[in-house]
Amino acid sequence: MHSTLTEHARCLYGDEFQPTPDCDLPHREHLFVEELTFADADTIIAMLHELCPPPVNGYLPVWVRHLAYRLVLLQRPDDPALIREAAGSLELYGPDWDDIAAELRLRADALETG
Repeated sequence: MHSTLTEHARCLYGDEFQPTPDCDLPHREHLFVEELTFADADTIIAMLHELCPPPVNGYLPVWVRHLAYRLVLLQRPDDPALIREAAGSLELYGPDWDDIAAELRLRADALETG
């Protein structure tokens, strides 16, 4: 088993900023998704920031980034900075996601003016 979610993602998808480590573990996407699904917000954020620091794209597939941010926002629905970060990530892949990104930004603004 990989020691961290970041290590697991790096082995599976590669890393734009560091070499992919030598690893003899099986790399099956569904195992990574299971680990991501039950990871806490700090672990997911650490993976996102290391493998694709905002606003850099990185090698994580777009769907993994979207899922990761969705899972983090479910755990931290009242964090305006994180909501804006997720919106920025969505905007990298627009225009399909622009409406959702705009809604997220409005939500972050409402939280701050509360």
